[in-house]
Amino acid sequence: MAEARKKKIRKSPEERRAEIERAAVKLISERGYNGISLKDVADEVGISQPGLLHYIGNKEGLLSLLITDVYDTSGSPEDFLESGLPGSDPEAPHFPAYLRYLARHNAARRAMVQLYMVLETESFNESHPMHEYFRDRPASVWDHYSQYPWKLPPEVGGWENMRQTVRMATEIMDGIQLRWLREPPIDYYDEWLAFERLLFPSPVWDSYR
Repeated sequence: MAEARKKKIRKSPEERRAEIERAAVKLISERGYNGISLKDVADEVGISQPGLLHYIGNKEGLLSLLITDVYDTSGSPEDFLESGLPGSDPEAPHFPAYLRYLARHNAARRAMVQLYMVLETESFNESHPMHEYFRDRPASVWDHYSQYPWKLPPEVGGWENMRQTVRMATEIMDGIQLRWLREPPIDYYDEWLAFERLLFPSPVWDSYR
């Protein structure tokens, strides 16, 4: 009697995209974007290359899936305002409190942070598909953060005077992430708190953290 064939399990589009995301994060973090092929990702997931293309369109579609659809939409100010954490009042949120939330969030997604840092480094090459994204990121971060009614100390004089602080905060976080990914390890969140005291000094920011 012939053996019964195993029934093929059909996965939902959401499940398959999650598998593709995990496979791409792993491979790009290890080898870089230029060091992998679509076949590598398809093999990691266990699907055909045409099957992979059905979900991402092309190789650059992987980056859209990972960065704009996943990385940038997670840990956002919107998530913070819905968190109920101290300082997350939607009518008057505290900017330092949001950055603490973001630091804690990033510390819990090491693989995604490593992927981001690898892509940022590769994007110095003008031919890299993420070159313009990272080149324009400081301006896009400023524009996005400027949409929210942050509660600031009177001494600051308004959000328009926060541009240098926002730039420095993102630069510091990038530096912490690089150091955090190396050995010996450091504590991401504790390191951020040390810099927070320099960016938002006492007593000016004591009631606005």
